[in-house]
Amino acid sequence: MNIAFSPCPNDTFVFHAWVHGHIQGAPPLHVTYADIDITNHLAAEGKGPEVMKISYAALPYVLEDYALIPCGGALGRGCGPLLLTKGKTGDDPNILNGKTIAVPSERSTAYLLFRLWVAQQLDGKVGKIVVMPFHEIMPAVRNGTVDAGLVIHEARFTYQAYGLTMLQDLGSWWEEDTGLPIPLGAIIAKRGLDASAIQSWIKQSVQYAWAHPDASKEYVMSHAQEMAEEVAKAHIDLYVNTFTEDLGEDGYRAVESLLVRAAEEDLVPAFKKEWLREK
Repeated sequence: MNIAFSPCPNDTFVFHAWVHGHIQGAPPLHVTYADIDITNHLAAEGKGPEVMKISYAALPYVLEDYALIPCGGALGRGCGPLLLTKGKTGDDPNILNGKTIAVPSERSTAYLLFRLWVAQQLDGKVGKIVVMPFHEIMPAVRNGTVDAGLVIHEARFTYQAYGLTMLQDLGSWWEEDTGLPIPLGAIIAKRGLDASAIQSWIKQSVQYAWAHPDASKEYVMSHAQEMAEEVAKAHIDLYVNTFTEDLGEDGYRAVESLLVRAAEEDLVPAFKKEWLREK
């Protein structure tokens, strides 16, 4: 079976057991390691593998062709994207009026949250939006190439080293505004496949990872892009949680709330809510 997910520690931790043949009855995996911006576009163009990790923000574009698999993804509390600026700028969001903002993808959940937050919080409008690979965003803010940056993943733990300040934790804003966890990355599979079997194999892979936390260490670190081991562990601890094992009713409610709200703001295509649960 062909699958695409990122080389980030949470994804390699989750899929280690399946990739290495530890899940009985699961087919061998042929893995493409790709940034989520790439998988978002592969899914939308119908050119992706049978199973892949994409942003929840990209889900409405592909729901007719792909089913949401309710495990293996990233959804939780205290794990949302951060909006960073250089130096001490206070906490007034209107400092962004007319400014240049770097974002990791135009179809990322981070950018979708940012747009919902801007619509609610800013009196004016931001200026130019620049899409950059997420690892280039903090240096760009530090160097003054952009005025602010929207960051994800391990940047939560490292941004102070770049002399940057957090203007807004968008995950915290979302949780306070809705009372719900924040959906970040979704696992999808082409419709017509045995989605229940795929869900079971991924769930077993998650459970194996938790039961054997050291088994995946070499695999995780080999793809961790020179990340320090303690940062990789913090990344896993933050993004791999009970929602990774099973989205559950709270998880589905969070996904529905985010995407229905975004569709009402014309930020994503309209879709049938029942598609989120149909296999």
